[in-house]
Amino acid sequence: MIALDGNAIAGDLIEALGVDLAAETCKCASCGAAGFLAEAVVYTRGPGRVARCRVCGEVLVVLVTIRGVTCVDLRGVAEFEMEI
Repeated sequence: MIALDGNAIAGDLIEALGVDLAAETCKCASCGAAGFLAEAVVYTRGPGRVARCRVCGEVLVVLVTIRGVTCVDLRGVAEFEMEI
């Protein structure tokens, strides 16, 4: 499976949530590592797109598109640090 970086899901996140989360700092809910979501390891094969923590490998974000609707699961992210 080919691993990409978080920029591979940036467009999907903007479309689904209206913000560019790939450019924001996030903290992994599993290990507490902080970094830009764009630095996450992303796998796009399969029924959805999965972003994993670069440090511990746990799931940060899952995106699944069904019938044109994209569902976003952010439960692997403890917090986002966003500039306003």
